[in-house]
Amino acid sequence: MAVSWRAAFVFQAVVIALIILLSRRIKDPLPPDPMRHFDTAGAVLSAVGLILVVTGILAADDNIWLMLGLIVLGALVLWWFFRSVRAKERAGEEPLLSTSLFRNRTSNLGLVTQNIQWLLLMGTSFVVAAYLQVVRGYDAVQTGVIFTAATLGLLVTSLAAAGLAKRHAQRTLVMTGFAVAIAGVGVLLTLVSGSPSAWAFAPGLLLIGLGIGAMLTPSVNIVQSSFPEERQGEISGLSRSISNLGSSLGTAVAGTILVAGLTAHAYGAAMITLAVLGLIGFAAAAFLPGSSRRQKSAAG
Repeated sequence: MAVSWRAAFVFQAVVIALIILLSRRIKDPLPPDPMRHFDTAGAVLSAVGLILVVTGILAADDNIWLMLGLIVLGALVLWWFFRSVRAKERAGEEPLLSTSLFRNRTSNLGLVTQNIQWLLLMGTSFVVAAYLQVVRGYDAVQTGVIFTAATLGLLVTSLAAAGLAKRHAQRTLVMTGFAVAIAGVGVLLTLVSGSPSAWAFAPGLLLIGLGIGAMLTPSVNIVQSSFPEERQGEISGLSRSISNLGSSLGTAVAGTILVAGLTAHAYGAAMITLAVLGLIGFAAAAFLPGSSRRQKSAAG
């Protein structure tokens, strides 16, 4: 195992070095205007509302009424946030984000796919890591080595994203990514259930990494290309927030299922739940425009 953990660290170092090298080509955006007002109240309300919703999901295994109460309270706070946004727009003030961002059907569908991609990625990572360490008894280093397969898949398809986008429509890439990632979950469940070997995790994790890596950039491009240049800062912030929310929801949903019953079946149930949510992402991607290949510089 000595060679394995050293190889894992070397691989991660190579990935970081490659990112640093490629980042030299990125042009810095225009600096923010210091005279523009920041909607502090809106930021607080939106953050509190989302935190309450995620916390409510986490409370599901402990108290169903607490879960419902937190989710309802979070929804009310978010409703308050959107009411304040509308009021500021009518008063001619600049809110945290404009409600017009949610009137674009293509962008809305793209945001759904972004959210579910990160939900699937983080939820799967949480479940597999917990299973390896709790059920299989692997330590953190061994778990990291096994996850190299997923990292490799993400890296390969992410680097190929520009070339793939020139040959295929964005919708095709997103749908294919979801299909491959969901297939990866199926392969993972099938092979792991019948094999004690750590190598049984590699094919499924590789497919999950390949699928998610293939659709991250196209989804961001779809969202940001739906708006003109002057609105890129605003839609980019919303896009990043939706992705972060997906990460939080993925961990919350998977963690709640596991804590509700820490058995081998609970891990399978969590993975199946994530796969079903992936199917919802696939369905949303199917409604995206099929001919758009417009490219924008976007950070996923």
